[in-house]
Amino acid sequence: MANLCLSVPGQPYLDESYRSVCFQTFLSVLQSSKTADVDDITFCMLLQSALKGVQSLLNGGKMKLMQTDQIGALLAVLKKCMFHGLPGLSIEVPTALYPAPLPQYDKRSPVKQEQSEPATSKQTGSRRKKCKGKQKKGEFGEEGREDSGDAGNESVLGADMLKLHLGDVQNSPGADPRPRASDVCAGKDPLPSHPTGWKLISSSESEYSDTEGGIQSKVRSYQANVRQGALACFLSTIKSIEKRVLYGYWSAFVPDAPGIGSPQSVSLMTIALKDPSPKTRACALQVLSAFLEGSKQFLSVAEDASDHKRAFTPFSVTIASSIRELHRCLLLALVAESSSQTLTQIVKCLANLVSNAPYSRLKPGLLTRVWNQIKPYISHKDVNVRVSSLTLLGAIVSVQAPLPEVQLLLQQPSSSGLNSSGSATPRRFSSCEQWRKALPWAGESPLDNPAGCAPPEPCWLLCLCVSIIALPREDSCSDSDANFPSLASVYEPCPLRLEALQVLALLVKGYFPMAQSYFLELGEVACRCMEEMDPSIQLHGAKLLEELGTGVLQQHKPDSPTAPEQRVPVSVVVTFWTMMLNGPLPGTLQNSPHATLQTSACDALSSILPEAFSLLQADQQILCVTLLLGLNHSENPLVKAAAARALGVYILFPCLRQDVMFVADTANAILNSLHDKSPNVRAKAAWSLGNLTDTLIINMETLGQSFQEELSDLLLLKLLRSATEASKDRDKVKSNAVRALGNVLHFLQPCHVANPRFREAIKESLQALIATVGSEATMKVRWNACYALGNVFKNPALPLGEAPWATHAFSALSSVVKSCKNFKVRIKSAMALSIPSRRECYGSTEQFCQIWNALVVALQRSEDTEDFLEFKYSSSLRTQICRALLHLLQLARSTDLPLIGGSLRDHGDAIKPYVLQYLRSSGEENEAGVHTDLGERKRGLQGAIDHLSGIERELQGKARVRVSLYLEDVLTNHTNATELTEA
Repeated sequence: MANLCLSVPGQPYLDESYRSVCFQTFLSVLQSSKTADVDDITFCMLLQSALKGVQSLLNGGKMKLMQTDQIGALLAVLKKCMFHGLPGLSIEVPTALYPAPLPQYDKRSPVKQEQSEPATSKQTGSRRKKCKGKQKKGEFGEEGREDSGDAGNESVLGADMLKLHLGDVQNSPGADPRPRASDVCAGKDPLPSHPTGWKLISSSESEYSDTEGGIQSKVRSYQANVRQGALACFLSTIKSIEKRVLYGYWSAFVPDAPGIGSPQSVSLMTIALKDPSPKTRACALQVLSAFLEGSKQFLSVAEDASDHKRAFTPFSVTIASSIRELHRCLLLALVAESSSQTLTQIVKCLANLVSNAPYSRLKPGLLTRVWNQIKPYISHKDVNVRVSSLTLLGAIVSVQAPLPEVQLLLQQPSSSGLNSSGSATPRRFSSCEQWRKALPWAGESPLDNPAGCAPPEPCWLLCLCVSIIALPREDSCSDSDANFPSLASVYEPCPLRLEALQVLALLVKGYFPMAQSYFLELGEVACRCMEEMDPSIQLHGAKLLEELGTGVLQQHKPDSPTAPEQRVPVSVVVTFWTMMLNGPLPGTLQNSPHATLQTSACDALSSILPEAFSLLQADQQILCVTLLLGLNHSENPLVKAAAARALGVYILFPCLRQDVMFVADTANAILNSLHDKSPNVRAKAAWSLGNLTDTLIINMETLGQSFQEELSDLLLLKLLRSATEASKDRDKVKSNAVRALGNVLHFLQPCHVANPRFREAIKESLQALIATVGSEATMKVRWNACYALGNVFKNPALPLGEAPWATHAFSALSSVVKSCKNFKVRIKSAMALSIPSRRECYGSTEQFCQIWNALVVALQRSEDTEDFLEFKYSSSLRTQICRALLHLLQLARSTDLPLIGGSLRDHGDAIKPYVLQYLRSSGEENEAGVHTDLGERKRGLQGAIDHLSGIERELQGKARVRVSLYLEDVLTNHTNATELTEA
């Protein structure tokens, strides 16, 4: 049956009815208990076949588990089978598990517990040492742990738990201060021991005869196969269940801290710690890794930063407790493990946990323990363990960076915690120092400059990574180097160097102040990597270069929290980029056969600091621009997209944006990419087009008429038509295309508006904008469209009051401000409605009052939302609407007052509290970044009163409508409230 459920390529899979029958059959077999007339091996084979069948249905049949009872029943049998025959443990699992936040019922046999617990305290770890001694001659050390029996396993656990509670596992006074790192990492005794422990069961001194011993060994082997099959099936099950459903069963499979006087609940970690088979332990860790993958949102509720004193334990504290227990158990498994393959899985599992745990909400200390425990494994004999250890360190420096705890760890002296660990790091560190001093740039480094603010000692992790990447290997300490013969001669194995490069890039990204002391040296590392023959090393060298450039960009931003004297000096950045442009970067961009590498090099070139670019030599500036314009014609979409984006960055550089020729060349290149068949290229080109049109506006405001006259009319018309066409593309293109449309329409001069060639293009572009505002596009697109219409309204050359399109524009914005689900879109539409500076722009009295009424309705609905996340924008929305209403009142004509007065009679009492709140609320930055204070708001209201009073005085008799009285009443209420507050 299990074989029938296998999928065969090119042949149809089993019908749904057969799948259901097979699944139920396999499930009932797995739920059955062993009867007396069935021997252990036959029963194990039966379970294995059933598990294989379920796994085939899940994998080949793409079966999705949706029903709760189906999921619960399967998870229950998997939990039972993954502990099948595990020495020292016997549990009873219910027929079905249910989603629950608390640990679920599992009953252990008290007899088994009593038998195994004394073994923990009485026996020593000597048998384990004997088992490991055999590993020096072959691969029997792993089997030793399989065959050593229940008591031996318990003794290993007991000894290691004792060591872990006492302190550093590797700390042994009186031992050689420099034992072999790999021995210490694996927990071995430095002295050779008798390699005979693994043979005990089959020896003549054993309590079993040869036949009995063979049978026992065979049964244990079959039981281990059942456990492995259950775990493999569990792995497939995890992929077949939605994560939000799976995490309902978290407590059934993930350990939680045991309560006082109660035993530890059995979980995946029980297998990882106690199973005698290294392969089964590795399987359990793989399942746990899959469980943890993508758990960030689920774990984000965890919190134990403050001690809670309540009658109940909150769910957040329960999850935090589970996270802490996972850390404790995985570190326990780390020091107890002898198999390199399983060790790799433990470290990978730790890395997955670190990547998803919310450390900012937990008490500090967890990452410190992980950091200190993993250090020795950097120099483990197995290269895979070393690679995964670096992956874990990379996870630590990338999770929620920058974390204060990690900052302290990075600031630790390079030798701390290494004396007793036997790590090879101290030698690596000194080599790193020698390498650094030998560089020609060392004297110019911020390390010798107060601006660099160098730490007292260099960062240990940074020096470790640099030494792995750039220095020749110390010795052939890795058992797995044979897998990587290409680099076995000089450097460390390629996977190790690649991982070190990735960790270095993450360190630079998350903790740039730590890395900036070595800014030029890290540039030299990136250069050396890009000069190598291996394209993967070149690629990660380019990624490191990009992170270094981005770190400097972030530091020099106007809103950067880094003080100017703490930043990398511009002169050093110029030196850095001069080194890059004289090095392998241009060659990589021009000649590389690898598109991904060219793309990364292009991204790196776009991360140059504008202030540094302007100080480069003219030929280097021309080189950068020429390279990017050339790559924009690449046939590879990845390279073309990166080049289009880089041009969008360069067009904002102050030293380039005023050059009309560069603007024209860039515009033509971007327009070429905007018509590319690749959606990604078009999206990047649209973003760059938005930046280019932003530059047109900046130049118009700073350079005036001269720049506008120099720019070709034909190019402007092409920009307008291309942006209009792009506004009908997919949303990723459309959002920036409408931004560009608004800018171009704002830039147009009276001569363009009067030009018959432009007339049709202007009409089409305005229709496209108005249609986008009222469309069902994403909120970002509609937000940009409202912003673009606001820009259009700023152009006095466009006939806003009398044009037919203006009526449609105001109608679309009025509709959005009242009813759009997204408050940020409403804010932007209210802002657009308040932009026209003259009453004539708003058209007829009827249209003006329609806009007024729409804003009044929008103000009353400013708290109506189905999405709680939108509520935080309601205050900004009210501020913007009130500002728009006062703006309209300041422009109102006498013919507008009757309708405004009627609106205030009906809704004045409803909107009055909002207007008062607007006057009272503290000065805040609006969506456009314009800061307004209380005085300005009060002056706006007073200006409206003065304007309306003047109009009202001109009106005679019954036609006189006193709208100003309403505003005076609002102002009086505000003044009285302010005086009371001050008193």
